[in-house]
Amino acid sequence: MSASVGVSAPVFDRPAVPAFPSTALSAEAAPFSPGESDCSPLDSLSDAEKQFSRCAAKLRALRPDCSQLREELNQLFDQLLSENYNRSCELPITIRPEDVCVLLKHTSGLVPLNQEHLVVKFCQLVHHLLNQLKVIMDEQTLDVLVKYTVNALKQCSTWTHSDVLLALSTVMYGNGSQCHQLVSDLLREDGVILQYSSPSQPNIELRHVALTCMANICLRIPGQPLLDDQYRSLCFRLFLKTLQSPKPPNTDDLFYCMVIQAALKGLQFCLSGGKWKFGGGEELGSVLAALKRLMFQGAPGLSVDWPEVIYPAPLSQYESLSPPRPTEPPKTLETPKEADKTGKTSGVDDREEEDREAVPEVCGDGGDGSRNDVESLAKQPASFLYPFWKLNSSESEFSDIEGNAQSKLRVYQCRVRQLALHCMLAVVKAVEKRTLYGYWSSFIPDSPAGGPPSLTLLTIILKDPSPKVRLCALQVLSAILDGSRQFLAAAEDTASPRTSYTPFSFMLAAAVRELHRGLSLALLAETSSQTLTQVTKCLAFLVANAPYHRLRPGLLSQLWKQIRPYVRHRDVTVRGSVLRLYGAIVTAQAPLPEVQLLLQQPENLGGGSISGSVTPQDSALSWRHRTPAAFSQQNSSTHSPQLPHTPREEEKSSPWLLKLCVSLVTQPREEQSDSEGAGGSGALEPSPVRLEALQVLSHLVRGYFPLAQSSLYEIGQLSVRCLEETDPSIQLHSAKLLEEFGAGIIQQYRAENSVPDNYKVPVNQVVEFWLEVLSGPLNAALQNEQHPTLQASACDTLASILPQAFAQLPDKTQLMCITVLLGLTYIENYLVKTAAVRALGVYILFPCLREDVMFVADTANIILAALDDRSTNVRAKAAWSLGNLTDTLIINMQNVGVDFQEELSDMLLLKMLQAATRAAADRDKVKCNAVRALGNLLHFLRHSQMTRPVFQRPLEDAVRALVKTVQSEAAMKVRWNACYALGNAFRNSSLPLETAPWSQDAFSALCHVVTSCKNFKVRIKSAAALAVPAQRSCYGDTKRFSCVWRSLATALENSEDAVDFLEYRYSASLRHTLSEALLHLLSLGTLQDMPELSASLAGEEGRVIREHLFKYLKAEEGEGKTGEDEAGEERNCGEESGQLQQRLGRLQEALVRLKSLKAEEEGGEQEKDMVVNFLEDLLKICEEF
Repeated sequence: MSASVGVSAPVFDRPAVPAFPSTALSAEAAPFSPGESDCSPLDSLSDAEKQFSRCAAKLRALRPDCSQLREELNQLFDQLLSENYNRSCELPITIRPEDVCVLLKHTSGLVPLNQEHLVVKFCQLVHHLLNQLKVIMDEQTLDVLVKYTVNALKQCSTWTHSDVLLALSTVMYGNGSQCHQLVSDLLREDGVILQYSSPSQPNIELRHVALTCMANICLRIPGQPLLDDQYRSLCFRLFLKTLQSPKPPNTDDLFYCMVIQAALKGLQFCLSGGKWKFGGGEELGSVLAALKRLMFQGAPGLSVDWPEVIYPAPLSQYESLSPPRPTEPPKTLETPKEADKTGKTSGVDDREEEDREAVPEVCGDGGDGSRNDVESLAKQPASFLYPFWKLNSSESEFSDIEGNAQSKLRVYQCRVRQLALHCMLAVVKAVEKRTLYGYWSSFIPDSPAGGPPSLTLLTIILKDPSPKVRLCALQVLSAILDGSRQFLAAAEDTASPRTSYTPFSFMLAAAVRELHRGLSLALLAETSSQTLTQVTKCLAFLVANAPYHRLRPGLLSQLWKQIRPYVRHRDVTVRGSVLRLYGAIVTAQAPLPEVQLLLQQPENLGGGSISGSVTPQDSALSWRHRTPAAFSQQNSSTHSPQLPHTPREEEKSSPWLLKLCVSLVTQPREEQSDSEGAGGSGALEPSPVRLEALQVLSHLVRGYFPLAQSSLYEIGQLSVRCLEETDPSIQLHSAKLLEEFGAGIIQQYRAENSVPDNYKVPVNQVVEFWLEVLSGPLNAALQNEQHPTLQASACDTLASILPQAFAQLPDKTQLMCITVLLGLTYIENYLVKTAAVRALGVYILFPCLREDVMFVADTANIILAALDDRSTNVRAKAAWSLGNLTDTLIINMQNVGVDFQEELSDMLLLKMLQAATRAAADRDKVKCNAVRALGNLLHFLRHSQMTRPVFQRPLEDAVRALVKTVQSEAAMKVRWNACYALGNAFRNSSLPLETAPWSQDAFSALCHVVTSCKNFKVRIKSAAALAVPAQRSCYGDTKRFSCVWRSLATALENSEDAVDFLEYRYSASLRHTLSEALLHLLSLGTLQDMPELSASLAGEEGRVIREHLFKYLKAEEGEGKTGEDEAGEERNCGEESGQLQQRLGRLQEALVRLKSLKAEEEGGEQEKDMVVNFLEDLLKICEEF
């Protein structure tokens, strides 16, 4: 057999060596992590290198025809195998990988396959050197060693195959995709690897090594391609079959755990780095069933009949618990005496918990009782709420030999559970969210009304004795919850539950509540800082995706109070993750009434008292020696004493969370945390905590600005202080905070928000705020070329200044802002250029700047240059800014008049028209604003400009670009804007619609989309565009006019035929616009148009038109409103009456005009009378109604 050199397969445990340290399981992890060993002193390390060099020189000097070859090889192999080359020592070995490759290639030619003892030692040497030195082989060495080991498997005896396969697995680690031909030979049906890895293989050691070899073949190193799908599928089926197979009789439990570990590792490698390609629901259900069973491998007191396949279902699938045998007492691992002491170790320290993981002890009542407490916590005393891993005893009922075997078995079973959860994580990442959603009920509890409790991920999180297994379960749950908003959106329990059946929405809501409850328990009980961090991260994923506006209030309030003490946890990562959770709470469906109430509570109420949240970690949370009362007193220098507040005072006081974050960013901590190392007193919080606090402030300002606006001065001071620091991350987040605060002020002053003046931040305070910011370090951040992201964020900050406040800034400050932005557009970095161009696009709309012709011209030239940039993002923002600039042109044309049009250069307008036309052929993100700009420019052009020859071709190209966009298969937003742009162009009375050759194409395109486009918003804008021309001559001859009429009538008749149900909410707005367009055409019709109009109104089509026109005239159709607008908004009666009279007035004007039409020739009078009668009947019905 092989020599006892203490080797093991990569990343898999062997009983001959100490257990490997637990490490993160991923393809990116460092390969071949060996067992822990004492680092040799300096002289030993030096001797090891010398030994390698000496032996390598001797081996390279040997030739196959040497007389003493066998003895020399034996001696040199033993010497090389006896050394420790582990690079984890303090002074790493400096042996070059190329020397190892040369040595192994040369030695492989010295060891004949008929000398099996030498073959075994050489294979051990291959594993030993490659594993400990972590050598990355060149292609030639890889080819030589793979061929040698494959030939050894074919020619050598079976007793050598264990070591040969071990060497082969080491050589193939991550190299499977590079050995296509050899992999096909190794994995053929009659090959040695498949034979040895089969569940029918009696030799458990060979089976383990063969599975390890297959797993390493499937492993993909980052940067390399995946193994061919056919081989991955073959290995996948074998790994799954291994996991599904029962333990062979008379097999040692430790060896069987090693086999399962190898299969799990291989399954993880198959799933990592790609999408699920291993069959349909049956295969996925089989994998999930096997992994779920192994997640509970070695769980104490658990007897479950596990299903072989899990099927997708909205209802929970309960594993059937095997009935207990009454004739035998339950076998517990804890004596009654120990049960009395179970509560004594609940406050175990993090380090003690980690040390005891190698020999985890379990509670004797870990069977049904340990699960029932998860399901019925509300009925149990407080001491029963702790997971059973918190109630361990330090005693043991085993003898030394038995206890050692049992503890080792528990370690191996713990490793199985950990690997099963890592496999589950790979499945979650590989399978589509929609597909995985059907299996949620098997892994997430939903508080069943009756029946046995389900075994879910929460069971592991609350019950597993290993903190690393609990950490893995939390990672899996986090991955499941991440991106689940669309699936949880249906959850609702605001209504009373029905007694006859449980709605699916109520079940989803129950699952959300159960997740809250379980994770809250884990938060209370967890002592491992790393696992506690993951608990808070998992809660953040849950909060970010759950629809709290559809759930009964209370969940966030309880969580808010519970996480309050952890802000002062000794571990910096825990503090950072808790702040991230606070950020998720204030972001969830903001503004949420429940969170608003929490923010308005005084510090000494609700979430402000630690005494109301007694946790096992309270002793660890006092490292700051600050109670909430002390925290309040610390801030008393800047806030009034704690007195009873009136409601009005409460509204003006800053939220507790805001003051906490400001304190964490600016105030020094009083004492050092255990995880931060040495540092002087008075030091600020670590950078991660301060960054999280700044992000929470940004979320708070964005979602709950009315509560944060009272802290205008504090936030300004905080931002200025942070911008003065040297850490660019702190500067960046403070700039983003300023941007959010500026955006909140701008939202208050928007007319559509209708915020009362006494609730707005006064303009004079806004001016003072920005004067302080702009006179401080923000200017330095704008010019910090070493950090482009900071420059870009500073540009966004400048763009968030309230226009009314900007107008009151000193002239030199305004000039500084404009000059800096103009200069930053010449920076090569695309982030800076994008932000600067966007900021100019914001400034061009400021009333105090938009009438400045020079500023408009300078901005236009900057935008034109940016439209030719190679970065798509720059071009997209340039197109957006060009759209804003052309909006400004229209506003100035309406407010200032011809004077502004004449001052603007014709050549600049021509360049803008040509640039927008080119941009209309760009990508959709550029095109959507380019067509908007084209519509504005065509509306802005004067008749004198259109008649100039230099404008003739660009004008035609611009219109044709809009027509092409309307007819294209571009994004609906692009087509919507193109239709709007054509309507905008039609508003220019100087546009030659009746004679231009492109006019027919424009009307044809609009008529086509108004009847056939599946998107109703595109139809609405096309109908609105067709109703824009104010003169009958603009519609061309009778044929074109009739085509427009028929298209609008057909569209009205089909206005309820929505292909996509989501479009149905726009049908009322579509009918309103179509009715308005038809009435507009009726008011413009001539006698030549009457035959077509009368024919349309006389038949069934006329009945439909009359019905919809009546609804339009009576204001029964929503004017430009979506379904939600109509359902959630009450109309003002006065406005409705005015609209009704205005519409009836237009109808009467059309009727009068039609009656006044005189026939120049015979004919047409009869058709005119029919149209007049139609309108008179319609008017009569409206007046009677």
